[in-house]
Amino acid sequence: MAAVYSDLEGQAVLVTGGGSGIGESIVRRFAGQKCKVAFIDVAKEHSEALVRDLTSQGSAVRFEHVDLRDIDALRRAIKRVKADLGPISILINNAANDERHQTPEVTPEYWDDRIAVNIRHQFFAAQAVLPDMKAAGRGVIINFGSISWMIGHGGMAGYTTSKAAVLGLTRSLARDYGPYNIRVNAIAPGWIMTQRQIDNWLTPQALRELEERQCLKRKIMPDEIARFTVFLASEEASACTNQQYVVDGGWV
Repeated sequence: MAAVYSDLEGQAVLVTGGGSGIGESIVRRFAGQKCKVAFIDVAKEHSEALVRDLTSQGSAVRFEHVDLRDIDALRRAIKRVKADLGPISILINNAANDERHQTPEVTPEYWDDRIAVNIRHQFFAAQAVLPDMKAAGRGVIINFGSISWMIGHGGMAGYTTSKAAVLGLTRSLARDYGPYNIRVNAIAPGWIMTQRQIDNWLTPQALRELEERQCLKRKIMPDEIARFTVFLASEEASACTNQQYVVDGGWV
C-alpha cells in the first residue's frame, strides 16, 4: 500500500508530459493524494482517456492540450490552470522525448527542436509558477533528468545534452529561491519500462545489458518513479533541495 502524505491534500499540482508513461503514473499518484492535478501533454486522445478514468474515481484532474515547444501556449495554459485550480504549489517538469538521432544528420533546426522538447520548457514553466510560490512562501519544483548522460549513452546527443542541463537549471533555481522556502530538485530515472520503451527498445540484447548493469536484476516500472516523486514533493522531504536523485535500480 502506498504512503499517504496528508500535507499534499488539496494542493495544486502541475505535471508536464502527464498523459502517458512516467508522467501518467505521476498524475495518478498525486490524484491519489487528493491533490488538484493538472497536466499538459501533446497527445490528446490518451490524455482525455486518463482524465475520464480519474474523474470517474472522484479525482480533480484537468488536461491542457499543448505542444510545450510553444512557450506562449504553455504560459496561457498555466494561466488557465491557475484560474481553475488556484496557485500552483507543486510543478513536475517531466515532459521529454528521447528520439534517437545520429550526429552527422543533425541540422541546427533539429538541434534547436531537441532543446525545446527536452529542456527549454522546464525553465519557462518554472518561471510561470515561481511568483505565486514566492508569494505563498513555499513551493516545490521537480525537474526530470536522466541517467543517459551519466552512462555515456550515444545516438541522441541533443537529448543527453538537454538532460545534463537539467541539473544546472535545478541548482540555479534552488539557490535563487531557497530563501522563499521553495525547494527545487531533479530526478534522474534509469531505464524505466514505459510502454514506449518496451515497444521500441526492449530487445533481448538490451534486456541482457540491463540485467548485467543494474544492481537490481529486474525491470524498474513507471510507478516506482511516481512514488518517489510524490515523496519528494511532500513535507517528508522538507530539507531536500538543490539535489539530483538517481532512481535507476543501481545502474549508475
